[in-house]
Amino acid sequence: MDRIEHYRIFVRVIESRSFTRAADLLQMPRSTVSTAIADLEARLGVRLLNRTTRMVTPTDEGTDFHERCLAFLAESEEIEGMFRTASRRIEGRIRVDLPGRIGRLIVTPALPAFLARWPGLRIELGMTDRAVDLIGERVDMALRVGPLPASGLRARRFGDLRQINVASPAYLAQYGIPLVPADLEHHWQVAYASPSTGRIADWEWQDGDRPQSFSVPWRVSANSAEGYIACALAGMGMIQIPAYDVAHHITSGDLVEVMPGHRAESLPMTLLFPGQPRSIRRLTVFADWLQSVLAAYIDATT
Repeated sequence: MDRIEHYRIFVRVIESRSFTRAADLLQMPRSTVSTAIADLEARLGVRLLNRTTRMVTPTDEGTDFHERCLAFLAESEEIEGMFRTASRRIEGRIRVDLPGRIGRLIVTPALPAFLARWPGLRIELGMTDRAVDLIGERVDMALRVGPLPASGLRARRFGDLRQINVASPAYLAQYGIPLVPADLEHHWQVAYASPSTGRIADWEWQDGDRPQSFSVPWRVSANSAEGYIACALAGMGMIQIPAYDVAHHITSGDLVEVMPGHRAESLPMTLLFPGQPRSIRRLTVFADWLQSVLAAYIDATT
């Protein structure tokens, strides 16, 4: 086994946090993975991993070495592919997971032009509000909206999605138009339940730089953006939603923005990768295109 293969195995172990899982993903015996890591540590003369019965985590030296490995492997891929990419022929499969409505409303309509530009690529789209396991489900990249938990995944920040408060004209005719957060105790919200935890989100707004929240009463909840918007259209309460998501409903008059001076904090939009995206040219091409498609809907980060 050559040195580059040792590096690849080490990176996969770090990403999956498990020798067994890394072996499954690499389609090799667990003993081979374990031996490769032991050989690597012996050659470097340093302990790279902390091993427990439940998880493998990097030491400080392992974290530093992981970053160097990613850069080295990325450069190796670029060198090997320089003549293939020079002809602009990029081929292969890309598995990408997108939030449902972003996938349906924004990305899918733009995809034919991308495929015409890169006919050698095959795109496998997953469109769900569920947080997929990128490594376990072998997803190349996933677009996430909202704060992210700590993970070993690589991240590329796209920008922020502006949120607004909306309700249907029928709801506002019945309950009145809220003007300030103090009015919320006399209103109903459609509750949004996290698809992964079931937790009901509070109503939020920004008071200067300080986030504020209030538990607005609700009679119906939804765990998907589609259901959330549908309930608002049916007059069952107010919702907080990214502006792009309901732009056509506002234009048509089916929904009305309320309390524009008391919006929730914008949601960060981030593209996640299991490894170093520069290491595979087709992923870089798709990530760059995806960011350009979404640019019109986000506030870019500085």
